[in-house]
Amino acid sequence: MDLDAPSRDLLRLLRTPPEPHDRLPESVCWRAFLELRRRGEPQATPHFLAGLKSLHRRRGMAAATLPTIDAHPDEHKLAEDPYLGELWRSYKRLLCANRTGPAAQILREFEQQLTTS
Repeated sequence: MDLDAPSRDLLRLLRTPPEPHDRLPESVCWRAFLELRRRGEPQATPHFLAGLKSLHRRRGMAAATLPTIDAHPDEHKLAEDPYLGELWRSYKRLLCANRTGPAAQILREFEQQLTTS
């Protein structure tokens, strides 16, 4: 993923999340989201949340073959808000453990945190 890409390409990436085989696709979305927020892109949050929800629904299906390898365990530190970073870290841990039920609760908290800040 190229973080120097134009904002429209990063937004497209959030709308249709990638399917890398070597890392969590959510991690790709996270990095694109943080870059878009840094640029002040107003559509970053809604597209990020929609992308995460889409990936989460797919993980909830038994036939989904999304990776559960966290290649970047410290990426939560990239967030400006430490609480948001800790939520992200917890969410990824649950995804890696294939615990989509508890991860959904964190996703709701994550959404609430992003829409109120």
